[in-house]
Amino acid sequence: MRGATPVRWTACAVAVALAATACGGGGGSSGGSGADGIVSSSWGDPQNPLEPANTNEVQGGKVLDMVFRGLIRYDPKTGEAQNMIAQSIESKDSRNFTITLKDGWTFSNGEKVTAQSFVDAWNYGAALKNNQKNAYFFQYIEGYDKVHPETGKATADTLSGLKVVNSRTFTARLTQKFSLWPDTLGYAAFVPLPKAFYDDHDAWLSKPIGNGPYTVDSYAKGSQMSLRRWDGYPGADKAKNGGVDLKVFTDNNTAYTSLTSGNLDLVDDVPASQLRNVKADLGNRYINTPAGIIQTIAFPFYEKRWNTAGARKVRQGLSMAINRQQITDQIFQKTRTPATDWTSPVLGKDGGFRAGLCGKECTYDAAAAKKLIDDGGGIPGGQLKISYNADTGSHKEWVDAVCNSINNVMGDNEACIGGPVGTFADFRSQVSSQKLTSAWRAGWQMDYPLIQNFLQPLYYTNAPSNDGKWSDQQFDDLVDKANAESDKATAVSTFQDAERILVQQMPVIPLWYQNGSAGYSDRIENVELNPFSVPVYGEITVK
Repeated sequence: MRGATPVRWTACAVAVALAATACGGGGGSSGGSGADGIVSSSWGDPQNPLEPANTNEVQGGKVLDMVFRGLIRYDPKTGEAQNMIAQSIESKDSRNFTITLKDGWTFSNGEKVTAQSFVDAWNYGAALKNNQKNAYFFQYIEGYDKVHPETGKATADTLSGLKVVNSRTFTARLTQKFSLWPDTLGYAAFVPLPKAFYDDHDAWLSKPIGNGPYTVDSYAKGSQMSLRRWDGYPGADKAKNGGVDLKVFTDNNTAYTSLTSGNLDLVDDVPASQLRNVKADLGNRYINTPAGIIQTIAFPFYEKRWNTAGARKVRQGLSMAINRQQITDQIFQKTRTPATDWTSPVLGKDGGFRAGLCGKECTYDAAAAKKLIDDGGGIPGGQLKISYNADTGSHKEWVDAVCNSINNVMGDNEACIGGPVGTFADFRSQVSSQKLTSAWRAGWQMDYPLIQNFLQPLYYTNAPSNDGKWSDQQFDDLVDKANAESDKATAVSTFQDAERILVQQMPVIPLWYQNGSAGYSDRIENVELNPFSVPVYGEITVK
């Protein structure tokens, strides 16, 4: 997701400062001090309105994580799946689950959170007519094929696998065994929704009502979203500040300048061009920590020229033409690590990470790279254009660097060029509507800490974040087999077998694993990033 989307990227050569300007934010960091102090933080407008089942990118995900709580929450330090609203999630066969809720949870408008709140929200998210980007996450619940068929019209309105037992209990029956399914339920698509969501949908979209530690006070697109602490929040993780003002910047260099000049409290993406200076500027107020993020380059398999045996060789050759080590050392000052698989070291060996799985296809070799590209018939269309959003993420630097590396290998200064798109929202719209005809910057910020999440949502046929529309039956079969395994170790091993198909086909080029980076002002304390690289906003205190 989140990553991608949930999604991000980088480049080599020489760091170049972006020239865009910030959109909004206004002057000065937010006022107040102590428990009621307001934290100001950099942000970017989300792609879509904040429907939980329709948000699969990072900026919207940050807000959902503050405004909602679900059955499961991932520990902000370890990423471990822990019960939140769920009292228990039980199963005797890894297919039929009984979910019991804790008592006392309400939405911020006073409505009780019940089993029906979850069942209605999941039915809404799954329904074809509601066109939710994360509908796919409900596919393992029985009846999904009726409410969201691959072709034709829906023949049912609700998932037959969901049943409300009483106000605090509901059951879910899956289409197959899925032993890891409970661990996925911390993803935002699975949060409950209040009746107001359905009764006056437009009003809810303009000011979402949730059940998390913050409420949405106001939102002016292109400028700022203001969130405020909900004092009636029933959870143990109550906000330790008065609220957060998320200020929209169209350039993270400008956000960084606002931070160092005392007009902003927090930047959660230190621009590449500032990495050489950040320790001198901020000292111990700079955070650089591993996160569940991988950056990649994606391709349009809906374009026939990219979906041939020759194009497969070209993609492998392009991967070998990228000097990842040079880029991560020089551009990113070792805040990135060259990728050698399609997951993240955050998962650990037991969780599915396997260093070196990609092998030579992810190792810089100029001679072998050029031969593969030539043997594959050359770059389709004669030029690789890597599209990226120009507003956040320092993407110009790394795209220029990657292209320099490829151009040096090919002996052609025009073999690869960057294709900037003004804003993240516009860029994601072009990606998700299949309007791009060449490559684009992509990436993934994990939704939950499982190898399944790094593979299935991105590469399974017609998966929600499979924007390039790559498809491989052998890969799909191995993912299905892994999901059906009752033993976690066996499931992880089978997912790794599926990952080996990615080495052979190179549907996307893995670039590097990304650390979470942030900087903050001396006005605030207790700033940390969770394993998803998102600030733990509720723990921040204002002096």
